This record gives sequence, structure tokens and C-alpha cells, in this order.
Amino acid sequence: MGVDPGLTRCGVGVVDGVAGRTPTLVEAGVIRTPSDADLGLRLLAIETGLEEWIGRHRPDVVAVERVFSQHNTMTVIGTAQAAGVALLVAARHRLPVRQHTPSEVKAAISGSGRADKAQIGVMVTRVLRLAEAPKPADAADAVALAVCQLWRGAGQARLEAAVAAGRRQRHRRGA
Repeated sequence: MGVDPGLTRCGVGVVDGVAGRTPTLVEAGVIRTPSDADLGLRLLAIETGLEEWIGRHRPDVVAVERVFSQHNTMTVIGTAQAAGVALLVAARHRLPVRQHTPSEVKAAISGSGRADKAQIGVMVTRVLRLAEAPKPADAADAVALAVCQLWRGAGQARLEAAVAAGRRQRHRRGA
């Protein structure tokens, strides 16, 4: 499951598949909150929505876009708060969470870390063999996150396991 965090529109996308095969879109959409609502209520609405998505789809892993500094400080704060809710909900369900940078997702889905939203929509449509891109763009971005995790996740998991095994081995030797 991919989560493109945002306070007004939190994109969510679920894909099914394994690395090396064409993934299948299960569902894509957004959790919407009114911009004039109290912040706490908006975060609660995102939490409730993510709980529903996880309950409905039972994902193996949750991929969340890594928040990075933007020009608009208020936007990045809201995005970070929504990302924190996604991390919390995943942890509550004991689901592993992987964070991917926007450029990493863009490179995975389009081959270019500088792809724009329209290109992401086109490539999600192509990769998943859809008639049209998931709408709105936040949903397509969440699907791209899920595909990125599907394609890159196995390699990341192997790397993390190897690093952990090396640490355990050094610890046993007293190094």
C-alpha cells in the first residue's frame, strides 16, 4: 500500500504483485479533509481513513513518501503530520513501513527522478495497463509509491537483513 501524505488530499493506492511481473491495481483514491477544519480533526480523519484502507486490503507493507523540505513551510509541516499518522497506523497494525523520496519513486516508475505529475500518471497507467490514470494526481502518486515498493522492496529487505546480520556477527565477536 502506498501513501502520498497530505492534509487536504492524502493519496492511497494498493497494488498486488511480485517483483518481475506486471503489478495489478487493487484500489486507488484519496482521503479528503476540509481545509477549514481543526487540525486535530483533519489528522483524525486521515487516521480513520487509513484504518479503513488497511482493514479492507490487509497490505504486507506500507510505503510512505518521505517528506522533504519545500518552499512553503506550512505545506511541509502538514505533509509531515499526515505522514506521521500513516506511520502510526502502520505501526499499530505491525506492518513494516518503507519511506521513499519523491525522486526515488519518480525514477522507479518513469526512469527519471525529475518526472512531473503528468508523467507519473502516464507511467502508472502504462505500468499497470490501465485505461486511464488514477484520479486525482495524489492517488496516482500513491499508486506509484506502492509500485516503487513492490519493485525495490525485495532488494531493500535483503540489504537490511544483510546489514543486521553483520551487526549481530560483530556483536557476537565483541567488535
